[in-house]
Amino acid sequence: MKHSAEQPVPGPEASLGRARGKSRIPVIPVLRRLMLVAAMAALIAGVWAGLLRFGLAWPTLPRLLPMTHGPLMVGGFLGALISLERAVALNRAWTYAAPAAAAIGALLATIYPLQWAGPLLIAVGSALLVVIMAKLWRLHPTLYGGVLVSGAVAWLGGNLLWLSGYSIPNVVMWWAGFMILTIAGERLELSRMLRLTTTVQRLFLAAALLFGLGLAISAADLALGVRIAGAGMIALAAWLLRYDIAWRRLHAGGQARFVAICLLSGYAWLVVGGLLALRYGGVSAGMAYDAMLHSIFLGFVFAMIFGHALIVFPAILQIRLDYRPRFYIHLALLHVTLALRVAGDLLVNPSLRTWSGVLNAVVLLLFLLSTAAAVLQTRAGAMAAAGAVKER
Repeated sequence: MKHSAEQPVPGPEASLGRARGKSRIPVIPVLRRLMLVAAMAALIAGVWAGLLRFGLAWPTLPRLLPMTHGPLMVGGFLGALISLERAVALNRAWTYAAPAAAAIGALLATIYPLQWAGPLLIAVGSALLVVIMAKLWRLHPTLYGGVLVSGAVAWLGGNLLWLSGYSIPNVVMWWAGFMILTIAGERLELSRMLRLTTTVQRLFLAAALLFGLGLAISAADLALGVRIAGAGMIALAAWLLRYDIAWRRLHAGGQARFVAICLLSGYAWLVVGGLLALRYGGVSAGMAYDAMLHSIFLGFVFAMIFGHALIVFPAILQIRLDYRPRFYIHLALLHVTLALRVAGDLLVNPSLRTWSGVLNAVVLLLFLLSTAAAVLQTRAGAMAAAGAVKER
């Protein structure tokens, strides 16, 4: 999920590219597209599984699909997508094993939800991502690089706990840590352009360490660990809301403003998730659990995805994707429907929660369709421009 419309600065991927340029080998573009399709399929299956958890009498294949909602969304979609992005950045054959393992593992977890093969492959994918990120950090050791490594480690840690028999409610905060630390690390990387003081960087490090401490403690004491992680989330969100470069892009207009609004609104949802973790730490089911997790994964993570899709998808598919003002529609609907869902959870209103949850799924589908339409529009515009040049 790298980067936004801000001017990027050379990061560790660039350093590795210069260091290993001769060892790169071309990878068939079709392979990238297949992996992206697999990640999108995991997203759709994960959303379907989530809808089934509301008790809706809709078709389900396999019978235990609702059990795999979390693994599909985190491992099959988010994990595979981020791993694929890193693999594309490095463009070395072995790195593509990470997204492939995560995607195939998610497929197996869907078909055989009570077997070990799916979780094992997802864990393998996360382990490979740790290797990728560690290699990047060794070539370019920085604070933000270390945070990115820790994000991959959080994903691996959660997967290993899952494999060892821990229930999903006991490991889901580790999976959330994967996304939170990855996004925070990337934003810290971009903040280098602001020349932040050492004190400000130490504040970031303190917030990240507090969050990591909560994850570690949650393995032994779920309630205490989640509450400490919640405090860490609030601290990280506060840092991002204060120091992120997105504030400087609000007046830029166009894509830059859209991405900035995605980011800042996502940070607000991270605060909500942290507050709910502080209040309800240790709950492993029910409406409060639903509100806490979806504030993080829908409000925070998908706001980031909506903004970064304009950068990530073109990089993976090697195509152009122009910004469209209509993208504000699915962003606004995401926040409105999620606010209704959280309200339904906290007010213990099952009907409001169910139908707002269904609308959450509609918003994600709208995002996919709007993005695909933008790709086609961009391609059609390019072809028209090329035709006009030929006619001259």
